[in-house]
Amino acid sequence: MQSMQKSLVRLFAVALVITISGKANPQSQQNLPAPRAQPPRPAVSPVQTPRPVQAQAQPVAATSDAPQSTTATYADWVVQCETRAGSPPEKLCDMAQVTQLQGKNVPFSRVAIARPMRGQPIRLVLQVPVNVSFATSVRIQIGDSDTGVTAPFARCVPVGCFAEFELKDDLLRKFRTASGVGKLSFADAGGHDIAVPLAFNGFVQAFDALARE
Repeated sequence: MQSMQKSLVRLFAVALVITISGKANPQSQQNLPAPRAQPPRPAVSPVQTPRPVQAQAQPVAATSDAPQSTTATYADWVVQCETRAGSPPEKLCDMAQVTQLQGKNVPFSRVAIARPMRGQPIRLVLQVPVNVSFATSVRIQIGDSDTGVTAPFARCVPVGCFAEFELKDDLLRKFRTASGVGKLSFADAGGHDIAVPLAFNGFVQAFDALARE
């Protein structure tokens, strides 16, 4: 299990740099506006109809030991797989949604679900910058009327802080039937509430594609 978690953290760290599925504006929870049909210059619109995009493998020389990566976009979610050489080859896959601060070209948060493994629970992992408060749990809501689910921050490494949610059947069903924009919220080290939009369009298609990998 520790080996799997280390591999996932490595994949999350790489993907956080090279994968951007949408642009959103983390902001104070008190000032969070109602979801709008057309937020300013999103890379993927939260109301866009899910449209699978054929994954494109990055070319790698036949004799190279460099990992091979493929991605496929489903509305607000990106399914990414990385295969590393070995005997047998190691294949890591996840589906993720990334947000950026307005006017910035670097990711702010990443919400990811690793490929479901037989006999192991499905987990959703949130990655945010290291400037967080461990005194406040992370909350995910599918809408304003939803009480949501919470989880504490589990660990911090130089690339960010992580919180993990176990996606039991009832929570997974909520995510599969959700539409539009929910939010995830937490507190920074100064005690300020931070809310980040979490869009669910394309979730079903991305999850089903991930399960087939």
